[in-house]
Amino acid sequence: MISSLSPLLLHINYCVLPIQIPFYRMGQLAAEKHTKYILQIEKKKDDIESALTEHLRINGAYWGLTTLDILGNLKAVEQETVISWVMSCQHESGGFGGNIGHDPHLLYTLSAIQILSLFNKTQILNIPKVSTYISALQNKDGSFSGDKWGEIDTRFSYLAICSLSLLNSLDKINVEKAVEYIVSCKNLDGGFGCTPGAESHSGQIFCCVGALAITGCLHYVDKDLLGWWLCERQVKSGGLNGRPEKLPDVCYSWWVLSSLIMIDRVDWIDKEKLVKFILECQDIENGGISDRPDDAVDVFHTYFGVAGLSLLEYPGLKAVDPAYALPVDVINRLFLK
Repeated sequence: MISSLSPLLLHINYCVLPIQIPFYRMGQLAAEKHTKYILQIEKKKDDIESALTEHLRINGAYWGLTTLDILGNLKAVEQETVISWVMSCQHESGGFGGNIGHDPHLLYTLSAIQILSLFNKTQILNIPKVSTYISALQNKDGSFSGDKWGEIDTRFSYLAICSLSLLNSLDKINVEKAVEYIVSCKNLDGGFGCTPGAESHSGQIFCCVGALAITGCLHYVDKDLLGWWLCERQVKSGGLNGRPEKLPDVCYSWWVLSSLIMIDRVDWIDKEKLVKFILECQDIENGGISDRPDDAVDVFHTYFGVAGLSLLEYPGLKAVDPAYALPVDVINRLFLK
């Protein structure tokens, strides 16, 4: 049976007690620098980085805007300009592309919905049309294709479930079959892969655990076994990696940490060392966060670094929901409404 618990109640179920890290012993988060860095990104439309990332601009907007909201600076952007641009990325099918004129995909559709959620503007969507686009991508075995070309991945299961939940439209898909497919991707080590039998990976684990949390099906997770696999992702530097024998990366401060919180095993890692690792990846002069110390910064790692610190309850940051990857006050506003 699929649980009928609301997403708001699910959030309460995987909340944890304050982590109480002695932050005075660490460096400081350069919040003002990071805000400035994000606000300057959109102005750099002629550089090579902008050209190479044109196809996922709407993802970048989600990362940057959510970072600003966590930092308490979302009002620094022109809301109507952002919303108008997001809606111009919508395809006639109902889905969203990564930029104006680009093909629709679940990856970009969720980012569009998340951005509109930040601004409390999901009501401007034709929700039945968007929901129909998403539900049409569910396959007979419960899996989801990312777009009309048919690639299947548990990432797409999460994208579809999260999107529809934010739109209060989970009834448009076969949730039970969707959960069955996700569970079929569980491995002997407790983790999850992109398809049945595929290698466990921290990013895929977040997608599967997040989808199971949203649908009220976390009972399918072996929490101790998965918790052990996830806590082993922490390396000597304090950072987390995605798979065994890989380098640490700031982005896994989100993928691993959020999963540990959802299964109530976050105390199994050294949180103080993880905070130190994230702070060491900052560009304290120009803003932004990189994958590892002294590497080039980007908006992707800036978001996941700040979001990871939020999950660790770093002072001055808004709380983030570990399943929806949006600030808790945004999620509460959506579901209390």
